[in-house]
Amino acid sequence: MENRTRRQLLKQCTLLSLAAAGGMAFAATPDGAPPVILVVGDSLSAEYGLTRGKGWVALLEQQLAQQKIGAKVVNASISGDTTSGGRSRLPALLKRHTPNIVILELGANDALRGLPLAMTRENLVFMARSAREAGAQVVVVGMQMPPNYGRKYAADFGAVFSEVARDEQAALVPFLLRGVADVPNAEANFQSDRIHPREEAHPTMLANVWPALKPLLR
Repeated sequence: MENRTRRQLLKQCTLLSLAAAGGMAFAATPDGAPPVILVVGDSLSAEYGLTRGKGWVALLEQQLAQQKIGAKVVNASISGDTTSGGRSRLPALLKRHTPNIVILELGANDALRGLPLAMTRENLVFMARSAREAGAQVVVVGMQMPPNYGRKYAADFGAVFSEVARDEQAALVPFLLRGVADVPNAEANFQSDRIHPREEAHPTMLANVWPALKPLLR
């Protein structure tokens, strides 16, 4: 009996050590299924113009596997989607996937279509609250508009994401395209449409998301 107790204690200590080192960042759900990270985004997350498996969401899945973080990534991103589209789709996605973490990467198409910022904010708030009420942690992925949209509009648009993240207790990625769109000769990082990043830019995009996501993987 003593040997058995000793083995159990040793096993518990080993598990605690692994957890502290980040080797067991995610516990399995009560039914034994792996925890779920749900990405609700637009073309920046839907691998528009890329070979499948080369976008930042697919790279995230690979990184989790490499770091032995047992989690399933569900990419529910749709090219051209707006925050209104995400808002309408989210309830069914939450019900179907019961995610532990929801990454909201929407808003750029709102700006491209000239939609009111108040509506973008309202939709993001709704999605963040809905995800939290469903038991998920939330990551808000921020975007920025180029200066030709007007300095005030660009500043107000960028502030929407940080304000929603602050008010809704969500993690924040300040700018998904940092190091991609705001560097010299940035056009080299984009496809011919000058809107969608090339394959080579997606590791940088993942690097921008990771600092906000990593603390939640515990």
